[in-house]
Amino acid sequence: MTMSCEQAGGDTRLRRLQDRASISDVQLRYAMGTDFRDWELFRSCFADELEVDFSDGFGQPSVRLSADDWVRLTAPRMESFTATQHMITNLVITFDGDDRATCVAYVRASHHLPNGTGDSDQIVYGYYTNLFRRTPDGWRIAALKLTALWMTGNFGIFQAALAPQGGTS
Repeated sequence: MTMSCEQAGGDTRLRRLQDRASISDVQLRYAMGTDFRDWELFRSCFADELEVDFSDGFGQPSVRLSADDWVRLTAPRMESFTATQHMITNLVITFDGDDRATCVAYVRASHHLPNGTGDSDQIVYGYYTNLFRRTPDGWRIAALKLTALWMTGNFGIFQAALAPQGGTS
């Protein structure tokens, strides 16, 4: 693996800078697509097949599925919240050859839903470790892993978000 900041020859160095910018853009589009509920933008972040691992903090087993299925699973949950905000920072990108890279990035994911179970907010603090692959359409996430370090607020709003009344009382 080579760090994105490693010194390289002119053409190789320029390509690495372009790759790094493209990978950063995909990582940030992932957050914006989620928060703006722009599912076409969100879908543009993924390879056609991907592995999703949210087992840490959410207890869901790692799964391999199509990107279209991932969008279909994600959209209703995120749309059930009044608002979300995913802030992604401190991106560190490493390359494994020309067509594979890993991006580790901090995340603070805020979820807001007025409800009858207590606090209206829940925040996840942690980081993503995402595997990227170069595709004919550019860099895409092939494996998405969230590591939750801690959470604050009302974890019950995740269940309330999918309740028949949308969690409001």
